[in-house]
Amino acid sequence: MLQPWSIHKTIHDFGGFPRALYDVQYPAPGSPELAKTTKDLITKTDVGLDYQWGLDHGSWSVVKHLYPIADVPIIQMSIDYTKPPLYHYELALELAALRNKGILIVGSGNMVHNLRMVAWDKVNGEPYGYDWANEANEKMKTFILENNHSSLIDFRSQGKAFDLAIPTPEHYLPLLYAIALKEKNEDVSFFNDAPLGGSLSMTSLKIH
Repeated sequence: MLQPWSIHKTIHDFGGFPRALYDVQYPAPGSPELAKTTKDLITKTDVGLDYQWGLDHGSWSVVKHLYPIADVPIIQMSIDYTKPPLYHYELALELAALRNKGILIVGSGNMVHNLRMVAWDKVNGEPYGYDWANEANEKMKTFILENNHSSLIDFRSQGKAFDLAIPTPEHYLPLLYAIALKEKNEDVSFFNDAPLGGSLSMTSLKIH
């Protein structure tokens, strides 16, 4: 499902966080034209267009730092997390033509994301990661640098550290979209690479 409408409403789809997050508004414009182009590119599945939804926190919480005055058109693509990882990787390959048009594609999630195991008393201190979280994060980075996409796709076969790091797939799957779009002659650099609260990693990568 694509959300392309003219001015996006800001969706605060989370609970238990500071009031300041609920006060954030990010009224970025949509792009019905880009949504239609994207829909026409995808043959792997039927894509619907939603003109009533908006930008959830997986989109605005990231893009607002790139374009703080919300002046860049954005479309948001929903992820069907009931589908297997290979499905998402193959679907991402169909989006390659968008990059060739100069369209920025952002895969927003967390490589390590286990909220149930967060050490809340360590969130505001020095970077802290459980051993399994650090292990999973480092292995993911190694697979990315080695272009070992098959291991990243088959993440459920990578052992206990990966199972703990990815208890549910919706935060991890955007990574597959990003790496699928990497061309052989492109490099990868990492940033924001520090564990948070034991069981979270907001490690980010740039393909260039």
